[in-house]
Amino acid sequence: MLLIKNGTVNTITKGIQKIGILIKDKKIVAMGEKLNSLSTEFVLDGEVIGREDDYEELNKELRANGEFDFDPNTDTLEIIDAQGQFIYPGFIDAHTHLGLWEDGMGVEGADGNEETDPITPHLNVIDGINPMDRTFKEAYEGGITAVCTTPGSANVMGGQAAAIKTFGRRIDKMIIKNPVASKVAFGENPKSCYGSNDDTPQTRMAIAALLRENLRKAEEYLFDLKSAEEDEDIDKPEFDIKLESLIPVLKKEIPLKAHAHRADDMFTAIRIAQEFDLKLTLDHCTEGHMIVEELLEEDYPLIVGPSLSERSKIELRNLTFETAGILSNAGKDICIMTDHPVIPLQYLPICAGLAVKYGMKQEKALEAITINPAKVLGIEDRVGSIEVGKDADIVIWDGNPLEIQSNVLYTIIDGKVVYKR
Repeated sequence: MLLIKNGTVNTITKGIQKIGILIKDKKIVAMGEKLNSLSTEFVLDGEVIGREDDYEELNKELRANGEFDFDPNTDTLEIIDAQGQFIYPGFIDAHTHLGLWEDGMGVEGADGNEETDPITPHLNVIDGINPMDRTFKEAYEGGITAVCTTPGSANVMGGQAAAIKTFGRRIDKMIIKNPVASKVAFGENPKSCYGSNDDTPQTRMAIAALLRENLRKAEEYLFDLKSAEEDEDIDKPEFDIKLESLIPVLKKEIPLKAHAHRADDMFTAIRIAQEFDLKLTLDHCTEGHMIVEELLEEDYPLIVGPSLSERSKIELRNLTFETAGILSNAGKDICIMTDHPVIPLQYLPICAGLAVKYGMKQEKALEAITINPAKVLGIEDRVGSIEVGKDADIVIWDGNPLEIQSNVLYTIIDGKVVYKR
């Protein structure tokens, strides 16, 4: 068991509290002021040396949360005294390519874009991620404990995205949810990838047409599957891995994750989502500040960024750090993203801090890298805030994490201290 006490805890969802946090079996099992009073020398070398009323107070706290009794004769209690320090849930980035473009490599470590076919919805990122890449370590040392990692945007349909923890050696054990979305792309990227080779798509019209064509095929495939299940005289359709991968999208179990910078591309993504009655997230939203009223009217989740980058192509000409604040102040619950490796993942808090500098409220910026991405990814039952029952993904800072001079002192993922400064 691990107890974090005496720190200032920003729970994100239930305000800032001066409480202790008790962790067991990867989960937060208790929170409360009484936990702060436990002795820092509660157990030493297996011998109980704390006062009896110490663990009685602990058990009162545990019982109040419907949990269990702590037995000082059998349970070991590690304590982190966070006096004068600041405790936050681990930060979450809703749009990265972590592990797909390995650090300091060229083609040998580039596994994010299968540039041989514009329609590859059946690819899944976990088959391309290398958790041994050093950017994972840089991420959790920077307070980032979970991300959505997604295929790149070369293809119109790029593949399935997954939500993962940033600590581990084997991707299968790092998965929070897979898939969380199906990646699609609009605008310059698929045009430049295929248009330069005289392949389709060369225009935005062709991008939209390819999406419609394959979503319609997937609808027919799903209809035929259901018909075969309901009537034994009807043969099942021949297995199609591409169409099979789109069934969760059609069932609204996961959204289309739409790469869209320009306003017109965002509107096309919305148009197609509405035609097929699909869930959708709008990722990048570079011109989102120019169409605020329309985005409020449609109410799709917005994932803004990367803003700490150059205007490397025409569709980024309206790039500004003001976008996040304008959308948030208008009433949108947005996410802020790095698009790692475009911006190294450990700089996610700095991106949120710059959004505050350009007009976003600080508490909203914190939500944009914690609970909001958790909700968008459908993993808010596990991460995104500090609450009893959630995964013990917690970061202890020596100051405000949105200020550049602040440092991570401890990163805890699944109840394990994975980094100590």
